Amino acid sequence: MTRNALVLGGGGALGVSWEIGLLAGLLEEGIDVAGADLIVGTSAGSIVGTQVALGKTTALIDEQNEPDDGKIGALMAGIDPASVLQLFMRWAGIKEVTQEICAEIGAAALAAKTATEEQWVGYFEDHLEGAAWPERPLLLTAVDCESGAFQTWDRDSGVSLGRAAASSCAVPGLFPPVTINGRRYTDGGVRSGTSADLARGYDSVLIVAPIGARSDGIDPLLGRQARAEAEALRASGSNVELVFTDAATLETMGINRMDVARRGVTTHAGIAQGRALASRLAGSWAKAAA
Repeated sequence: MTRNALVLGGGGALGVSWEIGLLAGLLEEGIDVAGADLIVGTSAGSIVGTQVALGKTTALIDEQNEPDDGKIGALMAGIDPASVLQLFMRWAGIKEVTQEICAEIGAAALAAKTATEEQWVGYFEDHLEGAAWPERPLLLTAVDCESGAFQTWDRDSGVSLGRAAASSCAVPGLFPPVTINGRRYTDGGVRSGTSADLARGYDSVLIVAPIGARSDGIDPLLGRQARAEAEALRASGSNVELVFTDAATLETMGINRMDVARRGVTTHAGIAQGRALASRLAGSWAKAAA
């Protein structure tokens, strides 16, 4: 029996919008990747992956077209822009991510001035309306701030779905690390923007990477990681499709991936890209989903 995996990477508020649009565009062309046997979510991908696993794919489109409720802006109101810039410049300069590097970024995340953890986790719990973990295999990624160790959460981890997603989305410098079982966790994207290696052993893998197509910031690093993970999966026998944002989407997004005012147009750019992508997936993914 053929098994497939959907890997959804990190990319800020607009990464969420683009991923939602991409999946919707694929669905319009008859490719329903929401039926994947495994969903891996990192940061923004943890939000989309969670909702997809809960069967809320269609409702996500309407949400992206709604006016900004101001909640994300309020959560970011107290950050120190200079410190965030310094942290991201350090991150962008990394040649290879190690556990020690993850611990260094984790320490910076712990020291950053952000909203409170209670406010951050509460935002996710409210957004998910207290939903329990889905039965479908769902893995959400995070990084231990102190040790730099990689962590995955699933329905057997003994943590609420909202708290797990909040930890995966805790972008260092922007949002607070999340406490789980006495440890503090930051964004899973610190280790890898996609963590597609978690899909090893699956026949067909779709990797959706909102970060990696640009030539500046952390894009070169995360792009290299995603490509290396894709190649390793292919070498192990998987049929892999790695998708970055196309030129039209990058122009629509602009520079700031947290600019929620661009959610609607970014979603529609994702829909167009998903429609175009469908023909490439028609053989492998449709066969896997049959």
